[in-house]
Amino acid sequence: MPTTQSFSMLQARRLVLSAQGLAGAGPRSSVNGTHLQRLIERLGVVQIDSVNALVRSHYLPLFSRLGSYPQALLDQIAWGSRRQRKLFEYWGHEASLLPLQLYPLLRWRMQRAREGQGIYQQLARFGREQQATIARVLAAVTAQGALGAGSLSTRTERAGPWWDWSAEKHALEWLFAAGLVTVAGRRGFERLYDLPERVLPAALLQQPLLDEAEAQRGLLLQAAKALGVATEKDLRDYYRLSPADSQARLAELVEEGQLQTCSVQGWAQPAYCLNEVRMPRKVVSSALLSPFDSLVWQRERTERLFDFRYRLEIYTPAHKRVYGYYVLPFLHNERIAARVDLRAERASACLLIHALHEEVQGLDDAGMQALADSLWQMAAWLGLSRVQLECPRSSAARLRVALAGSAVSGALA
Repeated sequence: MPTTQSFSMLQARRLVLSAQGLAGAGPRSSVNGTHLQRLIERLGVVQIDSVNALVRSHYLPLFSRLGSYPQALLDQIAWGSRRQRKLFEYWGHEASLLPLQLYPLLRWRMQRAREGQGIYQQLARFGREQQATIARVLAAVTAQGALGAGSLSTRTERAGPWWDWSAEKHALEWLFAAGLVTVAGRRGFERLYDLPERVLPAALLQQPLLDEAEAQRGLLLQAAKALGVATEKDLRDYYRLSPADSQARLAELVEEGQLQTCSVQGWAQPAYCLNEVRMPRKVVSSALLSPFDSLVWQRERTERLFDFRYRLEIYTPAHKRVYGYYVLPFLHNERIAARVDLRAERASACLLIHALHEEVQGLDDAGMQALADSLWQMAAWLGLSRVQLECPRSSAARLRVALAGSAVSGALA
């Protein structure tokens, strides 16, 4: 496999940050729905997660790139009326919000789900064994529309942990995976399911079904645009393709001239990029990142690209945690330079900083001030009037000074 370009690690970082929309300042004007839509089209997918220690995770990647914006704008383009809706929910990279134009590229996955492939074994078994329940639930949605699982449940005992689904919830999730229902909206964080033809544009649903190979090539090309430079595993992980499908489709994309192979300093595996790449001369930006941000969600890639080992410790017992419960990486210029454990204390209108951990190179004074400003900006975006630091580590003393001297805090006072 011939290699046409070679990138240093610093060049690779710049390509990635630019592709991910993290290489410059946000909009000069107030952020509107078009800004959000264009960014999500650029990223191709935003992961959804239920943890709400700070804010629901799908709101954070937009804040990291655009700055403060009304969260209702995302709700509108994700779950608004058919005319307003620009996104849809499906299994992209885990549960995700995706641009409408990607819907045709995922219908093959829906078809596979109907055949019991590509979904969790428990859900596939339910689909084989519980067709009567599935038919009953689909009939209820058809007749009543926009229903949550709680509205349909016939169970009498109290539900257990969050994965202890009722038969009706299993049926709805099977129908959702199969594309026979879609998410019409949310009540709190509960999905409300309806028929696709009552939620999505008719022209979208009427498009001819793409064959699997064509759709998978489209997904990999979108992943390559969003990642900048990436290995085969990086690309396949973006939309959770199988190794066999990914490897075959990438070979086709290279042969067609839509992608080229390349190498990155220190990477053992060959990489891929677009044929025409725009290399930023320098990246000057700062951002707090969601644990589920597409820049860092593939942990091995994050370590390979930024020398930053990152693991989510939400499900780790408190006494075994190294960094904290809900820890956000802090991107400063071309490095992930620190991480902060944050929580929104809504009752007291406070953004609470449990811990600050600098990486080996640390933050210089300008970097520490950029972190302080980012924290105040986040507090303001979340409607919190105070930022409180409770970290006992020595580096927190510098952050305390920076927080007190932040121009952002003065503007909010």
